[in-house]
Amino acid sequence: MVVKVYGPSYASPKRVLVCLVEKEIEFETIPIDLFKQEHKDPEFLKLQPFGSVPVIQDGDYTLYESRAIMRYYAEKYKSQGTDLLGKTIEERGLVEQWLEVEAQNYHPSIVNLVVHILFAPVQGLPSDPKIIQESEEKLGKVLDVYEERLSKSKYLAGDFFSLADLSHLPFTQLLVGAIGKDYMIKSRKHVSAWWDDISNRPSWKKVLEFGTPF
Repeated sequence: MVVKVYGPSYASPKRVLVCLVEKEIEFETIPIDLFKQEHKDPEFLKLQPFGSVPVIQDGDYTLYESRAIMRYYAEKYKSQGTDLLGKTIEERGLVEQWLEVEAQNYHPSIVNLVVHILFAPVQGLPSDPKIIQESEEKLGKVLDVYEERLSKSKYLAGDFFSLADLSHLPFTQLLVGAIGKDYMIKSRKHVSAWWDDISNRPSWKKVLEFGTPF
């Protein structure tokens, strides 16, 4: 059964795509144009009542929220493709810990930067310089914690690539690319080496064939 992934052009669905590539799971993509409000279409809302992407359909099974989808496939196909969860319960605990750090500490500041630097101009809305400054400062403090962690291990959960690292790919790509704040990564030796490693994985390069995240 081929997995259907809705909204491949956007950042969060790309988490799902790179996970599926790493796990060697066949998929097809279904475009959703957020700017045309296609995510508010009644048929789409039957799949995702909150009107956001991604959503997957796997046979008669439907699931939304990118990190939930990643966890599902990493567990369901644990012995297939790249093991993204760790080999022991302790490693799994660290994977889950850093996934939560990404979701609760790293992601919110980058989303603010995306909204105020990228989306606001496109939609003809004013950017808020104060929010941009505060978000960059908060993100910098988070990256300082990452720098300390990555001085001790190659990847966030240990010496193995996992969902914890994978989950950072789409929005960090925006940070170093479209947002124009690559210095936040490059100025931190260990974070920079980590980013060079994970962003050069064949799986991520394949996902970028669908376009850079937006």
